[in-house]
Order: sequence, then C-alpha cells, then structure tokens
Amino acid sequence: MFIDFARVRVKGGAGGAGAVAFRRESGVPRGGPAGGNGGRGGDVILFANAQLSTLLDYSYRENYSAGRAGHGEGSNKTGADGADLELPAPLGTVVKDADTGDRLGELLEPGDRLVVARGGRGGRGNASYATSTHQTPREWEPGEWGEERRIELELKLIADVGLVGEPNAGKSTFLSAVSAARPKIADYPFTTLKPNLGVVGLSDGRSMVIADIPGIIEGAAEGKGLGTQFLRHIERTRTLALMVPSDSEDPQDTYELLRSELLSHDAALEQIPHCLVITKADLRPEDDREWDVDAPEAWGSFVVSSVSGEGLGDFLQGLWARVEEEKKRERVDLPDPFPELEEWRP
Repeated sequence: MFIDFARVRVKGGAGGAGAVAFRRESGVPRGGPAGGNGGRGGDVILFANAQLSTLLDYSYRENYSAGRAGHGEGSNKTGADGADLELPAPLGTVVKDADTGDRLGELLEPGDRLVVARGGRGGRGNASYATSTHQTPREWEPGEWGEERRIELELKLIADVGLVGEPNAGKSTFLSAVSAARPKIADYPFTTLKPNLGVVGLSDGRSMVIADIPGIIEGAAEGKGLGTQFLRHIERTRTLALMVPSDSEDPQDTYELLRSELLSHDAALEQIPHCLVITKADLRPEDDREWDVDAPEAWGSFVVSSVSGEGLGDFLQGLWARVEEEKKRERVDLPDPFPELEEWRP
C-alpha cells in the first residue's frame, strides 16, 4: 500500500535526576558531597533509508518515545544516557510540526538524519553545588523532560521528470514502454491510483527517473476525482511533461486545463519548466496529424506513440538534455561556501 502522509507523536527521553550523596571512606574525614549528575535523555531521530518507498509503517503506530536516562549515583557517578530512537523514512520525506506548521527539515540523501525530539538534560547532583563556603550542599536538580511534539511526515518522491495529464492520457503506457516499471494499465479512467516511478536507461550508461501521477480532471484543485493530493510528488522534479492525447476533443483546452490545475495546487509549480507531449499518435492517420496547440511557455513539443514507439527516442533525448540543463543551473545557483576567498580566485 502506498502511503505518502502520516502524523505521529514523538517524545524525547527524560533526563535523569541528580543524586544527593556524601563520601564515606575510611581515613577520609568529612569526605564531602559525592552525588553524581543525571544522564541525558535519548533523542528521537529520523534517518533517510533508500530501501523505503512509503510511509506505511507509520500508519500502524502513533506514539514513539526515546529512552529515559538513568539517575545520578553516589561516588560522583553520572547516570546512563537514554537510548536514542532512530526511525527510518524514505528519501524525499518532509517533516513539519503538526501544531505550528513549522518545517523541521527534510531527508533527501541516504544517511540524512534529523532530530525531531530532543532528550531532556540531566539534573545536577549535590557534588556540583559544592563551593568553598558551601561544602556540604544537599541541593540537587530533577532531570528535564524531553521534547514532545506531533509531527507530520509528507513524502515527495524524488524524480527528474513528472508526467502530468488527464485520466487515460497514456502516462502509464509511456512509463511501461520506456522503463521496467509496470503500472496498471486499463481502458477506464483513474487506472493509476498512486504515483509510480520508473528508471529510464539511455545509451552510454545515462539514466533518469520519471514519475507518473494519477490523472487530473477539471476541478481537481477543489477535490474532484482524486484531487491534486499527489501533485506533491512532482514538486521536486526538474521538468514536467504535460501529456495531451491525440483523441482529445479539444487539445488546446486540455493543455490549458492541466496548466490551470497545476497552478491552483501550487503557484510555485509555474517555476518548473514543462514540455507539451501529444500521446497516442498511432490513433490518428498519417495525413491527419495536425494539432493546433498554442504552448508558448513550453520548452518543447513532441508527438509520441507508446504502442508503435514513434517519437519516443527524440522525446527521451529531449528530456535528458533538459534535465542536464536544469542540473547545471542548480549547481550554478548554489551559494558560494567560501565567499571570503573570492578575491584570490583567478
């Protein structure tokens, strides 16, 4: 089952209390205070696991707590620290505070770690209160409680290309034709009920990841059909492919509808470059292949047939070139980590 959203409660471990104790050793008169500090509570940590592709595990359990720390002991012994609780999450997971909406972080690369609830600090024992004028303190501190909060986990698949189209626009057929992915394909609307990823291999060891999301219909932004809940999975893509089938009654209207629903979901999607793709070209005869679609903002237009293979090569090469161009732009836009050294550069 594909689950891309979860809400859970996390709690850091409580810190241990400080101890009140005094040395009692033969030959050591007035040994003084010897109460140790409490240990530190464990943290709740999310880490990125490339083997996961869904948040399904978090739909079975709601509360997660890290280990409680040990109390301080005599002989200046510090209590044991609480055990951290490490929770795996798939790449592309965004973490937010469920109550405030604040973004806590995201997990993008394997091994990324994010502390979502810190453990409490351990309390001081009476040995920490000893001074030259206060040599037999009996003060001590309780340990602090760990952080507790509700968090939202939102999975946004990481892909190079996002396929956008109405139901039965040929997105799944295209993905199955160019990759090893095997999404469900049928001749009725909303065959695709969850996003699918496919890795497309090109010559010279080149590859790119393509995401197929469920179909969009008019009014999807208001919740019609499957809504636009799955559009979060194309927010990280480097380019979009707006797919209009050749048997559409009004290709221009279909294209504009897709653009409108994308922007209704999130205006930031306008910043992602897109191309126009006329699919199912095999349904139209050779002498009837004129589609008057005005798409001035698209970086390219393609006509393909996933059944006959027509146009697929040119389309994939075009996607690859655009993805590489966006990657270069991302590298150029990265902030200079050493701006103070600019004057030394040639």
